[in-house]
Amino acid sequence: MAASSLGQTTEINWDKLDKTKFYVVGAGIFTGVTVALYPMSVIKTRLQVATKDTVEKSASSVIRGILKTDGIPGLYRGFGTVVTAAIPTRIIFLTALETTKAAAFKMVEPFKFSEPSQAALANGIAGMSASLCSQAVFVPIDVISQKLMVQGYSGHEKYNGGLDVARKIIRTDGIRGFYRGFGLSVMTYSPSSAVWWASYGSSQRVIWRLLGQGTDREGAAPSESTIMLVQATGGIIAGATASCITTPLDTIKTRLQVMSLERRSSARQVVKSLIKDDGWTGFYRGLGPRFFSMSAWGTTMILAYEYLKRLCAKDE
Repeated sequence: MAASSLGQTTEINWDKLDKTKFYVVGAGIFTGVTVALYPMSVIKTRLQVATKDTVEKSASSVIRGILKTDGIPGLYRGFGTVVTAAIPTRIIFLTALETTKAAAFKMVEPFKFSEPSQAALANGIAGMSASLCSQAVFVPIDVISQKLMVQGYSGHEKYNGGLDVARKIIRTDGIRGFYRGFGLSVMTYSPSSAVWWASYGSSQRVIWRLLGQGTDREGAAPSESTIMLVQATGGIIAGATASCITTPLDTIKTRLQVMSLERRSSARQVVKSLIKDDGWTGFYRGLGPRFFSMSAWGTTMILAYEYLKRLCAKDE
């Protein structure tokens, strides 16, 4: 099977999708995935904002603490806010991702790079562009949801839901309060998205070659289970790569976003505090949950996403 034939077998381009079906069915699928994996975000966020005096400093202790005080609902603090905004954010992200990826592949094709390199560049450009386009919607939701995730934890203020958070942010900071850590958010999520999609795109090509696919010789098309296994493996590799590279910036961003007006610090002060309390390892607080979260989110999301594309492909 030739490389181009393999690409046509395992990938469905943007122009081949029924867009209405893609958005409607996708909203349901991604909401379900968010329900399943959201608790990992809560645990990761709490670990990142923990101070040196906080008793709960491991993922297991955070889980026990949440279940003891709030039960299962405690693992879903801020979920309503996130799921409400997830649909428009996801639409913006996926539209930008697919349209940019198609253009990026055409842009890098004349350079005659290897197929994994072409996939890494095109997917990386698309991932970064999609993240940049969706940040304007995502960052305010991120700020509100993270404040809800850590309320009452390690001295953080308590709220009566997302609207209460929004009112207090406007009262103290105005609209700009919703964009606290926006620069760091862009610096975190855009490279993270670029690394994730670049790793995913290139690792798939490498795996296919290791399996004997993507060569010039003819052969049977891979089964759907094989395709899903390769995609899942690519998702795990991408999640591991992105989490290791971007966790320090994510820790700083999270701390800035959850601070109250009275405890406000600059990014430089947050860095100094982390080094003072835990040394350089402080920047990797929550790495375990973030690694698991990004790998689980990435693998589940990509399988759901690729399944959604197959489901919404136009009949030839």
